Amino acid sequence: MKRIKTGIIGCGKVGDIHAGSFADLAESEFTAVYSRSYDKTKSFAEKYGMKAACSIEEMADMGVEAVSICSPHPAHAENAVAAFESGMHVLIEKPLAVTLSDCDIIINASKRAGRALGVVYQRRFYPPCVRMKKAISDGKIGKPILGTVVIHGWRDEAYYKSDPWRGSWSGEGGGVLVNQAPHLIDLLLWYMGEVDEVYGVASNFNHPYIEVEDTAVATIKYKSGALGCIIVSNSQNPALYGKVHVFGSNGTGVGVQTDGGAMFIPGMTKIEEPPVNDLWTVEGEEALLEVWKKEDEKSFFSVDSTRFYHDRQIENFLRSITGKEDLLVTGEDGRKTVEIFSAIYRATKEGKPQKLRASIISQQKESLQ
Repeated sequence: MKRIKTGIIGCGKVGDIHAGSFADLAESEFTAVYSRSYDKTKSFAEKYGMKAACSIEEMADMGVEAVSICSPHPAHAENAVAAFESGMHVLIEKPLAVTLSDCDIIINASKRAGRALGVVYQRRFYPPCVRMKKAISDGKIGKPILGTVVIHGWRDEAYYKSDPWRGSWSGEGGGVLVNQAPHLIDLLLWYMGEVDEVYGVASNFNHPYIEVEDTAVATIKYKSGALGCIIVSNSQNPALYGKVHVFGSNGTGVGVQTDGGAMFIPGMTKIEEPPVNDLWTVEGEEALLEVWKKEDEKSFFSVDSTRFYHDRQIENFLRSITGKEDLLVTGEDGRKTVEIFSAIYRATKEGKPQKLRASIISQQKESLQ
């Protein structure tokens, strides 16, 4: 089997997860790393026995064919375009970008280069999330009519001080909507389909030392006529959970708790609780809920859960390059999540519902004051 020469752009905390995947996966020949700080690049490269590059172009000269972009969110577009122009396939840590204009720049660069573009949403690979998708696709809940996302989490001052870019519009691009919520918003879109209109409000309640929001709520109207609700917050201490629930026209509901206990922070904390289906009223399958919980808990803790699902998504990305699998999460999928949080920021500023149209370009650098 021919291995793909891989590399990492951005040598921060989540870069360590990608490095482990690239080092271990059979499809990967981990080759080089790059970040804006050469000292950080050199230290990271030495840790994994890789080459340290001074630029993305130099990575290409070293033979790198595919990269993960693990830089701060606002730098995603610049790094992705440089990688595409150097002939590389690109996998980007969520979110795809922090503005729709940057999303479109990335997607267009991918098309011009004829290279693959993926976005990391590894929760799509969680067994209880896959189980929900299959039940909905198989029509077990009828037509999806209501979808909800709830995240009650907590981020303290030490978290925001752990990296200089956190908590600012210029460095992070947003708050809970941009950093913690995208995983579950992606699942909601995966389950419910295309969105027509969004109304929402974002605010900062108890984090005066950051510029961005710590809490947001939104209502969604889907093109199918279905409705949705998003409630996300980093203001609940201690952290509690993240959940996605979908209800159907036949009165049936299915749901998943993707995150429980203290919210996971790459490089800083461990995942405390396994993802489990916490709602399942499909006729004839109600008793399976406890069986699945036990199976999923046993499976989750039998592997390195911090790495395993990144491994699966990165493996899917690499296999899609060679034509062995379809890419599960595309650049267009990643754009849809950015479109949702961009609409909530616009609604906060303008005080009115936002129609989602492909031509809308959102630049949400204004504060929420």
